[in-house]
Amino acid sequence: MTTLTSTTNKDPVALYAPIDCTDLALVLGGGGARGAYQVGVLRAIARRYPEVAFPILTGVSAGAVNTAHIASGRGPMLTTLDDLVRLWLSLTPDQVFRVDPWTLSRNAARWGWRLFGGGLGRAERVRALVDTAPLREFLTRALVTDADGTMPGIEANIASGKLTAVALSATDYTTAQSVTWVQGESIEMWERPQRKSVRTRLTLDHVMASTALPLLFPAIRVGRDWYGDGGIRLTAPLSPAVHLGASRILTISTRYDRSRLEADQPQVPGYPPPAQVLGVLYNAIFLDLIDQDVARLERMNRLLERLNEAQRGSMRVVDILVIRPSRDLGRLAYEYEPRLPKGFRFLTRGLGTRRTASPDILSLVMFQEDYLRRLIELGEADAEAEWERIDKFIASRRERTAA
Repeated sequence: MTTLTSTTNKDPVALYAPIDCTDLALVLGGGGARGAYQVGVLRAIARRYPEVAFPILTGVSAGAVNTAHIASGRGPMLTTLDDLVRLWLSLTPDQVFRVDPWTLSRNAARWGWRLFGGGLGRAERVRALVDTAPLREFLTRALVTDADGTMPGIEANIASGKLTAVALSATDYTTAQSVTWVQGESIEMWERPQRKSVRTRLTLDHVMASTALPLLFPAIRVGRDWYGDGGIRLTAPLSPAVHLGASRILTISTRYDRSRLEADQPQVPGYPPPAQVLGVLYNAIFLDLIDQDVARLERMNRLLERLNEAQRGSMRVVDILVIRPSRDLGRLAYEYEPRLPKGFRFLTRGLGTRRTASPDILSLVMFQEDYLRRLIELGEADAEAEWERIDKFIASRRERTAA
């Protein structure tokens, strides 16, 4: 049992009596560079609740990086998140992928040859638009991996009881299934149509596989199969946390919820450029599914609340809290686009990123300090604006138990 106190007021006071965090899960989805927004929200929460804990952690894509770092943290949550903020702010595009004009132009030319070369020559060597070797080097240092790529911090936290389970999801390109890799104690594996869980010791390869944006980033080999971004086939992104025993789930979306008036406004004049098409496609894959899954979970909760305990069987009500950006992160990226590396900026403008008012595809790969700092600040501000909902959510288990 943990007593959580407020640190935002001048006179810290206990917000709620002892609160049990054992059923609390954190679910972090994708969004590329938008993952910095998640860190801002979490740091604000940790400042208000210095001893908050998430025994169940699940992550996909950029959320897998944040999840792995949080799961590896040895100290208090706030210290772990301060470290994670520093890591995000130290990122530059050249630490994620090779941005020199030679590499970019060579890869673009190879893609062109693959499309129009009829499979002749050496076009089969083309694996992605960019080379993410720098990202592997960065994460090797950031996640403190052993020689075999495992993350000792995760194992230590599970052994101490700080963590129950950590799960990272990826898409198996070889079998077309969604695979969730799980590390934890006393957990049951699950299998559903086109998705399954696998017990393992998580490694850097699992993180890299989950973050491998299709076509942009190369696939990663784990075992005998090749994997890409976990958001592609994970049709129920909340399900790993539910399977692992969560009764309360905090998830941080990186998709701005447009009003009907905003949604009906054209984002691009005339025929849509590739950047607009790719943005719609990537949003549908990585950002929209969480909202659909939240809606399903809320419908199920309403149904279960009408039943008594005996009628529910093994099913349970799962509280859900979604925090999302108060601003369109794609539109925000447009403001910072001129500072991209020249060669990469030339490539993205060729896709039409300056022709759309909300270049969502650009926001996924804008790993530069000014944009990332703005996302972190926005995440902190949005959390502060949602204190009433957050406080109620964190206290929900105590209130339900008391009832």
